[in-house]
Amino acid sequence: MFDEIIEKIKPYIKNKEAYLVGGYMRDMLLKKTSPDRDITIKTENLKELCIKIADENNGAFVELDSKNEIYRVVFDKDYIDFARLLENDVTKDSNRRDFTINSIMYDINNDKIVDINNGIEDFKNKIIRTKTLENLSDDYLRMLRAFRFQAMLGFEIDPSILDFIKENAKKINNVAKERIHQELIKTFEGKFLKKAILNMDNSGMLEVIFPCFTEIKKIPSNSHHHLCLFHHLIETVENIRIDKPELKLAAFLHDIAKPETWTIEQDTGRHRFIGHDEVGSKKVVPLLKSLKFSNKEIDYISKMIKYHIYPSSLMAQADKTEKAYVKFVRKIGDDTPDLIELARADRLSARGEAVSEEMVKTNLKNLEILYQKYLEISPKLKSLPKLTDGYEIMKILNLKPSKRLGEIIDEIKELQFEGVLNTKEDVISYLLKLNG
Repeated sequence: MFDEIIEKIKPYIKNKEAYLVGGYMRDMLLKKTSPDRDITIKTENLKELCIKIADENNGAFVELDSKNEIYRVVFDKDYIDFARLLENDVTKDSNRRDFTINSIMYDINNDKIVDINNGIEDFKNKIIRTKTLENLSDDYLRMLRAFRFQAMLGFEIDPSILDFIKENAKKINNVAKERIHQELIKTFEGKFLKKAILNMDNSGMLEVIFPCFTEIKKIPSNSHHHLCLFHHLIETVENIRIDKPELKLAAFLHDIAKPETWTIEQDTGRHRFIGHDEVGSKKVVPLLKSLKFSNKEIDYISKMIKYHIYPSSLMAQADKTEKAYVKFVRKIGDDTPDLIELARADRLSARGEAVSEEMVKTNLKNLEILYQKYLEISPKLKSLPKLTDGYEIMKILNLKPSKRLGEIIDEIKELQFEGVLNTKEDVISYLLKLNG
């Protein structure tokens, strides 16, 4: 096995017991290159060794976990994470790793694979197994990691692991929320996400992390949705074509407020969820905050939920104007392709008896037209010179920060796009007219 970065550190570890482990080995079995280099090593002074490697190779030393002696050496865009071999024993180290597919090692100095727990065989059989269930109780995050690897690889999870999770799912609450957040993002990156979500649900883990799904699962199918709400959300995620975990998570949560907005019309029997987009965009915020999502991630997911109906409702209007398209693109901005993709996935996942195939085709065609409009309008909007700002508008109109101020800024941008306002003087004249 040849790896340029590993070759670089070989002189420093040539008399030591050192093994490549983890993601690098998984990717090797998948015939993929991997930037994920983890080395477990038997040495007396690991920190000093890592500092020396960094100093002598124009690298950087990073202390990731001083208590457990985990260090990172960064070489430009590449890096290696070093950890001490558990009890200086390769067998014990292998036995205590989370899953057997992650216990496969490469003995760097002897150029050979070390597979104490038959991880390669489990990899070939596509099963996620652990040497002992005690490994899961060592770190309860490993319960969630089982679903992450299932989402990534599509492998089956050993029934004993699922039974363990059913009995211990609530103990995930003992894990730092920052770590749960990281695992969720990685899970939602997976190509086999549906499989993982269904297993998370069957094991009870889903409702521990997302308590809102207790009520979501009570919403049945209806004339516009051939699936119950829970499976509609899963199918929406499945239909997302953009490889972006935050968008898939937004798709999974886009109808989060349907339980509290659910009504049934007495005369028609139609199920209504009026305002669920607006309510949902607010409801998701404390949920994601509790899971330590960043403000940027929360704003994005909340925005997707708030406006997920907007693309289809705009295109359903009979008298659409260029001004309406411009307003849409200005409001959604660079997130427009993501929002249109969410609307598309939502449409494909709602095919109740009241929804004809022609309605679906028309909706999808219209969303494609809207996307083309975005491609046409967005560059023009970005190239418009800035003629004023909110502070100047507030001064001229004696306004305070408000919804009306935002509306005026939108109006000015739209008129500028249409060629009605071309100079700062045009804008001032327009504002003075507004002021009467």
